[in-house]
Amino acid sequence: MTSDPPRPPEGDWLGTPYLRFERHGSLAHVIVDRPEARNALTGAMYFGIRYAVDHVNRSPELAGLLITGTGDVFIPGGDLGRNPIDFWSDALNLFGMDLTPFEAIRNSAKPVVSAINGICQGGGLLIAMMSDVAVAVPSATFRAPEVFRGIADTGYAQYLPAQIGPARARDMLLTGRTVDAQTALDWGLVSRLASGPDKLIDEATEALTTIVYGAPFARSVVKREINRQYGRPDRASMDASLASGEFDEGWKSFSERRAPNWIPEDIRPEGRI
Repeated sequence: MTSDPPRPPEGDWLGTPYLRFERHGSLAHVIVDRPEARNALTGAMYFGIRYAVDHVNRSPELAGLLITGTGDVFIPGGDLGRNPIDFWSDALNLFGMDLTPFEAIRNSAKPVVSAINGICQGGGLLIAMMSDVAVAVPSATFRAPEVFRGIADTGYAQYLPAQIGPARARDMLLTGRTVDAQTALDWGLVSRLASGPDKLIDEATEALTTIVYGAPFARSVVKREINRQYGRPDRASMDASLASGEFDEGWKSFSERRAPNWIPEDIRPEGRI
């Protein structure tokens, strides 16, 4: 990447070399590009996506935002190694919900579309779900493994049942089940499947462009009504979870590629879960 010292977001710079902000006429793209870590998001990357949403909304020349990844990974979630490589502020050492873009995407006045090019897990799946439209390649996979990391993700617990139903949400959240792209489409995790990997950006751009055709005020009212279906997550409980010993053991076991020690020894699997 770069040896330049980290610096905060400004203009089209998103505060980290692992995110690119590109302008394509009146549409903006954010590309997650950290292949050496399979696109895992650092705190600065989470915040950079949030900043990008606000940046598009503040820019009169921009009408919408497309989010995608590189290679065969969209976003697998947060970097549980808490790697400080691109932090430009001590505040970003906090693995907290203040950094994340989920509510910014959910409440964005200008449309946000996710172009899911591969693995989509954790925070990546929430980004996709909060987007106005999510288009996935047929090879994409989806998972919400937070409980295996010691995280009581109340956002998922609130949003996922509203989107796919309580029974399916329980299955995904409690078992960490991996869902393929066709199942994700059938369940309503994503809106569309691209006709092929090479068509993903074009078809996601078509969806974004069509949303932009709608009258902005009318569109924002409709979006607010849709968002009411999700309700509001219990932020205090999630913050308490992130400060707990379970989370410490969750990220430590993940980093050490082993199963967490809260699993009884007689059924504890080998390796990371």
